[in-house]
Amino acid sequence: MQLTQDQLDQFERDGYVFIPDLFSAEEIAVMKGEVPALFAQDRPENVRERVSGKVRTNFAAHTYNDVYGKVSRHPRLIGPAQQLLGGPVYIHQFKINGKAAFDGDVWQWHQDYGTWQADDQMPEPRAMNFAVYLDEVNEYNGPLMLIPGSHRKGAIPAAHDLSTTSYPLWVINNDTIRQLVDEGGIVAPKGGPGSALFFHGCLVHGSTSNMSPWDRWVVYVTANRTDNAIRQFKRPEYIAHRDFTPIELEADDCLLAHRRSAAE
Repeated sequence: MQLTQDQLDQFERDGYVFIPDLFSAEEIAVMKGEVPALFAQDRPENVRERVSGKVRTNFAAHTYNDVYGKVSRHPRLIGPAQQLLGGPVYIHQFKINGKAAFDGDVWQWHQDYGTWQADDQMPEPRAMNFAVYLDEVNEYNGPLMLIPGSHRKGAIPAAHDLSTTSYPLWVINNDTIRQLVDEGGIVAPKGGPGSALFFHGCLVHGSTSNMSPWDRWVVYVTANRTDNAIRQFKRPEYIAHRDFTPIELEADDCLLAHRRSAAE
């Protein structure tokens, strides 16, 4: 899969591209069917909410789950990442964010590159994220909010917040957010299961808590250029990966083939 010139132009201008229905209902059923068992495991890769104990983030499922291993090599995700980043990529981070109904906590305003730079010594912001919606993401269940064009500011000074949630994050102060929003506004791409969001590593984003009765499960994958590999191994390997091998793509129908194979 390749992005169109209009999509490339939007990514350059706004820092993101939203694609509804990138994956079919059948493919999403394969992905989503793996999540309950992943979240039920007692392992360090599952970071839980401070109060409810429900999984906030599952890290690195692609390293120990066949379905998510295929997702991490899927041509509809990795193809555009290679196109946008201009070269071969590896997976820097893989996570399933499980913003649970009633209990999913906030993600403060931040740039992902701020963390990659501070904690992992990633040399340049030549990495990006792609997200796949496993549930409907609507205005009520904590959609990801983006500040269009904020990626063009480069790395913005941030403070290390160790107390707001169960997961430490390099966050941007309110005065800076106010200024950025005055310039670019806020958008919250919403859509059904199978929608995908590609966004720049410097795009400022965050999300509110989920007070709704609907879960919001989203797969987030970070692709990094192989020549931009991290220099510091401060965080656990399941959070910041150290295998810089270029990704070899799966077949486009790999998820449906997995389902057929499992049914035999």
